[in-house]
Amino acid sequence: MKILVINSGSSSLKYQLIDMSNEEVVAKGLCERIAIDGHIKAETNTGVKVDFNIVLPNHTAAFNEVKKILTSGETKVIDSLNEISAIGHRIVQGGMYFAESHLVTKDVEDKIEELIDLAPLHNGPNLDGIRAAKKSFSPDTPHVVVFDNAFHTTMPPKAYMYAIPYRYYEEFGVRRYGFHGISHNYVSNRLQELHPEYKKVIICHLGNGSSITAIKDGKVIDTSMGLTPLDGFIMGSRCGAIDPSVVTYLQEKDDLTAKQTTNMMNKQAGFLGVSGVSSDMRDVEIAAEEGNERAQLALDIFYYQVPKLIASYIVALQGLDALVFTAGIGENGCNVREGICRELEFMGIKMDYEKNDGVRGKEVRLDAEDSNTAIFMIPTNEELMIARETKAIIEAD
Repeated sequence: MKILVINSGSSSLKYQLIDMSNEEVVAKGLCERIAIDGHIKAETNTGVKVDFNIVLPNHTAAFNEVKKILTSGETKVIDSLNEISAIGHRIVQGGMYFAESHLVTKDVEDKIEELIDLAPLHNGPNLDGIRAAKKSFSPDTPHVVVFDNAFHTTMPPKAYMYAIPYRYYEEFGVRRYGFHGISHNYVSNRLQELHPEYKKVIICHLGNGSSITAIKDGKVIDTSMGLTPLDGFIMGSRCGAIDPSVVTYLQEKDDLTAKQTTNMMNKQAGFLGVSGVSSDMRDVEIAAEEGNERAQLALDIFYYQVPKLIASYIVALQGLDALVFTAGIGENGCNVREGICRELEFMGIKMDYEKNDGVRGKEVRLDAEDSNTAIFMIPTNEELMIARETKAIIEAD
């Protein structure tokens, strides 16, 4: 069985074709700058790579190019699209409608569309990807949606409710949902495969967008992202948690509309907003090393907020068996992992800094011998998690 995994953004479409008999990635690629001009990067498991510009007016055009890449030329990995058993799609926000993955139906599409306001930067593009795929593939090809917030539906009400009038929860679904659930789920499962005895776990998914999740007995107790992926701590261009009055105050002082405010907090804040340099932490680190005080301040905020949040989740869990780092920064930022763990040493969470030095993108245990908590770096694999969910759904149908 081969499953095509799709992750659609507003101007991008990432894909992986996975052979589920051995969970091998047969081919993968990225269509980017959709509706701008167009660019595609693709590679196969045999080492063939292509990188070219091409006009991509919409997601349907991008899918048509993906089909060509998979079935023809030097990148050919299948003889026919009929070899693809199903297509799995990542959807960021399933709201209160979806606590698990589903086959795509008209009703499912309609509900995803209803939830666009809760994830305006994600659900619309995700839905565009579904509709483009349905146009590009046979009507008989099943499509499955895997929700980024579904893993977090085990949170208790005391963790997900906001202290605002209850009717806003009842009428509009205003609550903490959490995101990066596909990643947190994969990493949690992998840790359980390695160490089923670890029951109290904190996973740090650190990337351009970041979240931290507290997990007890395989179930989410709390997570840092909220109604939208904006909540939590400082990220690439997102502000994380702030006093809600900051929003109304700036709207009055700077004459900002709701849309402008949302754009500012999502795209102009975070590392970018504080440092004035970049949303990429690597650029900010370089600038700080060169003496840029605002860049250093952005890093100081990060190294203050993340350990503080981890500590609060140790309270929520009433202890900690394992601390896990994952995602782009978590997997490749040796200095980031070290910086966070140094702030936690007083709690007995101690890293072996020699083991950590230079380790990037591979599964490794990092705690010192006298640490009271295990520390891991486990690379995430959201695409494989989506493929597994898709396979389970179509086999159960």
